[in-house]
Amino acid sequence: MYSRFKIVQKPVLLAIESSCDDTSVAIWKDGNVLSNVVSSQIEHVQYGGIVPEVASRAHQESILPVTEKALSDAGIDLPEVDAIAVTAGPGLLGSLIVGMSFAKGLALSLNVPLLAIHHMEAHVLAHFAEPPYPGFPFLCLTVSGGHTQIVRVNDFLDMEILGETLDDAAGEAFDKSGKLLGLGYPAGPQIDRLAQEGQPIFPFPKPQLDGYQFSFSGLKTAIRYFIEKETRQDPDFIRHHLNDLCASIQAAIIQALMEKLIRAAQDTGITTLALAGGVSANSGLRKAAQDAAHQYGWELFIPDFAYCTDNAGMIAVAGYYKYLEADFAPLDLAPAARMPLPNRSIRH
Repeated sequence: MYSRFKIVQKPVLLAIESSCDDTSVAIWKDGNVLSNVVSSQIEHVQYGGIVPEVASRAHQESILPVTEKALSDAGIDLPEVDAIAVTAGPGLLGSLIVGMSFAKGLALSLNVPLLAIHHMEAHVLAHFAEPPYPGFPFLCLTVSGGHTQIVRVNDFLDMEILGETLDDAAGEAFDKSGKLLGLGYPAGPQIDRLAQEGQPIFPFPKPQLDGYQFSFSGLKTAIRYFIEKETRQDPDFIRHHLNDLCASIQAAIIQALMEKLIRAAQDTGITTLALAGGVSANSGLRKAAQDAAHQYGWELFIPDFAYCTDNAGMIAVAGYYKYLEADFAPLDLAPAARMPLPNRSIRH
């Protein structure tokens, strides 16, 4: 059906990411991300969390100027683009619709193929945005506000989920715990900063799960009950112990993540490990992974901060490998808020 599109050896791709509250456009050429422009929405701070309708309207306002800047920064004219890559899911449906609709319009007007990208697959492939690149196979701990997974990566489009969260994601645990402490949104980076000035003196329970599965709902509940109990006895408890509370919460989340990752590495015998997703920017998690790499003899890969959070650069990388396989999407494709990883590339 899509044989009419000629595959060029060194394609120029325009990639779009709008799955949540960041509008991002990137340009890929000759195996490199030439530009990666991200417009973050600050409107949600006043609400203490992301409001989907607000997010989708902000995407509508930002997507054209962000695209123009990405093209300008890369020194590329729109007619030079050979394909359009766009996040198809998972994410906030209204936000995804804005990006997908814009991508379809560009693909149709330029008469170039559309590449539908799975958001979590792109987070894993962010490791190939710039060197050094991990060798196959490798294990990737992908942690964000909406997902927590351990993925065995056999090739660019050949992956297997070994374990994932059964309820809440690690990033959500950070943000919800921060809200209990009175921190603004997003709380994760603030907990990371404050934790560096404290000590993990408050013990929080860890979930007892078999295999490589995660669960953070119980930890969130334990943190809430602990804070409620202590503040009844001392109304200023949070203020007096904020840094130590942050350090304790962060340590509990990181311990849960690292225990499963270490177990997966030992069971599979894979010694090339990677972190991906927004929470991989957390300094505590990075240090814990680096310490484990030293202890167990791993080769560890962590993307640059620009490729950890949601960005179109990672969408461009995933789009490139789909383009090489002529894995084009129909123009009537609809985005999806929930989307399993592709059956052809991900096996449970």
